[in-house]
Amino acid sequence: MHVLEMIDISKEFPGVKALSGVNFKVRQGEIHALCGENGAGKSTLMKVLSGLYPAGTFTGEIRVNGVKQEFRSIADAEKAGIGIIHQELALVKDMTIGENIFLGAEPTKRGVIQWDDLYYNAALWLKRVGLHVRPDTRVGSLGIGQQQLVEIAKALSKHTRILILDEPTAALTESEVEILMGILHQLRENGVSCIYISHKMPEVFRLADSITILRDGRTIATLDRCDTNDDEVVSLMVGRELTERYPRVAHTPKETVLEVSNYSVWHKEKDGHRVIRNVSLALRKGEILGIAGLMGAGRTELVTSLFGAYEGRAEGEVKIDGEPARIRSVADAIRAGIGLVTEDRKRQGLVLSMDVKTNTTLATMDRVSRYGVINDNEEIKWGQKYVQELKTKTSSLDTPVSTLSGGNQQKVVIGKWLMSNPKILIMDEPTRGIDVGAKYEIYNLMNRLVDQGVAIIMISSELPEILGMSDRILVMSEGQFVRELDYREATQENIMLAATGGK
Repeated sequence: MHVLEMIDISKEFPGVKALSGVNFKVRQGEIHALCGENGAGKSTLMKVLSGLYPAGTFTGEIRVNGVKQEFRSIADAEKAGIGIIHQELALVKDMTIGENIFLGAEPTKRGVIQWDDLYYNAALWLKRVGLHVRPDTRVGSLGIGQQQLVEIAKALSKHTRILILDEPTAALTESEVEILMGILHQLRENGVSCIYISHKMPEVFRLADSITILRDGRTIATLDRCDTNDDEVVSLMVGRELTERYPRVAHTPKETVLEVSNYSVWHKEKDGHRVIRNVSLALRKGEILGIAGLMGAGRTELVTSLFGAYEGRAEGEVKIDGEPARIRSVADAIRAGIGLVTEDRKRQGLVLSMDVKTNTTLATMDRVSRYGVINDNEEIKWGQKYVQELKTKTSSLDTPVSTLSGGNQQKVVIGKWLMSNPKILIMDEPTRGIDVGAKYEIYNLMNRLVDQGVAIIMISSELPEILGMSDRILVMSEGQFVRELDYREATQENIMLAATGGK
């Protein structure tokens, strides 16, 4: 039985047809993956379903358990048993878990909140999602994975029968992903239907019963997981065959551009604790050096420290082009020819309220200003240059970057650093949260930069990406490099063995 039917859904914005006759059906108690490139219409379709885009702003029909629905608000959708957990979690960090779960629906008696009832019931919902934390704990003190479980508990407390999860594992550690998957299997057994939006094919094929693919605002196919494979799904998503997921080319490394010797970094808060312990590395011009390792191994701390952006104390020797380099700040790093595409583009790589051209020129304001006054024509010139070079999809240079898709936001970040003419470009999780087609474009861009002599350090938690794009691979574990591998000898097995402390 179909618990949800979305029939012939169309939605337009000024000048853009976001959805065109989309059909989407979900059975009771199944996990149904919704796949597509950024801009394919996935989020728009889910905003229609969750009541964020109310009835009358789109055409088509929504049926829940066979009954036609007209949602005028998010509250209407919640009453019909539909809940959504966005990629950007919507919790109030300064409130407790219990207050967040029952926000707006607090148990009251004669207008007075019954706190004992609230926390007792919150504890029951936390137990159901396997989160063993006191319900009076402040949400801001929890990790991202725990916060996500609070969001699920909040949705279930509203008697949700159709749960939408938008890129739920984008910021989770591997252990947190395992916990989440266990919860979703449990929900399925209890008859809850889950709509799972993800770019990660291994997760989709591990979890989903059915897969629907959207492309350019249209339904392309709905497939049973058992009857398809990730190559077919990717091909349907992008509308063409991707014969090679990773466009490997033969690079010719040249002279060493970066040497790091006996480098240690101390934790920014824990006195005496080293997150990086006496590491050494050499990076050559015209190569991609991959750094692999588990979450918490120290990869991000190492590169942010080398970039002058980590708050903890560092010591050791750093040479650029054979000369000692003293990098004490981000400005020092930029002057030395280093750029950093950060792991979290929204919080650390972009100013979301600013437009495309301003974000592009942020790291090199001296090139578009004189005596502290910005030359608008220069800013437009440079902004246009990198929009064209990187094929960034934006309606104009004045578009706020917050409105762009993840892949196009990442292109703006990369454009910002290309404008600084880096000798060394550090890319920390460069394709996190972006679709397959945009990933392929970024891989091609990396190859072009390497051909131009740029040296790239790439951190990635996706082992196929590390294997597919790196010339050499350094494996990090507990703040140290434990193995170096040429790409020809590297496998997922020997990388994981080294990362987990095996021999």
